[in-house]
Amino acid sequence: MRKRIISTALSAGIAMTAACSPAVADAIGRYECSVIGTTAQEPVGDRAGHVLASFLYSCFGIDGLLKGAVVTAINASEWDGPKGTQLAAVGIHRAPGGEAVGELLEGTGAVVMKDGKPIGTEAAGKMVFKFGSGTLGSLSGKTVRFVSKPAGPGRFTLDIVE
Repeated sequence: MRKRIISTALSAGIAMTAACSPAVADAIGRYECSVIGTTAQEPVGDRAGHVLASFLYSCFGIDGLLKGAVVTAINASEWDGPKGTQLAAVGIHRAPGGEAVGELLEGTGAVVMKDGKPIGTEAAGKMVFKFGSGTLGSLSGKTVRFVSKPAGPGRFTLDIVE
């Protein structure tokens, strides 16, 4: 009898914890990405560390709706030292039986340091899928959030969530 009461209390506690926990954003998918070529950095010229940066990248979907998809994209950002503002980005997502086009709405970035050395950048913001068809049709018109984190030289992960 005592074990049943403890078991019931634990189950109720777990259920209450789950019910009271903040909602976790619905994951749309995760990409592993690689920069194509090098990142172009053009000094603006008005102060030290103020640059425009642009790069091309390609990713492979490893989780969620985007598993097995590939994306090719371009990104442009303004950097003032270690802090960045995303200016423009567009990506074409291709999956078996579907395609989608995503466009940046807003985003920020920061240089990530390890042992006093830069190891990459991280970014977060919002994007909108301007087009979606077939297996990616549910993305059409959807505004989502993204987070990217460095994953090695010239590599990063890209998580897309609702």
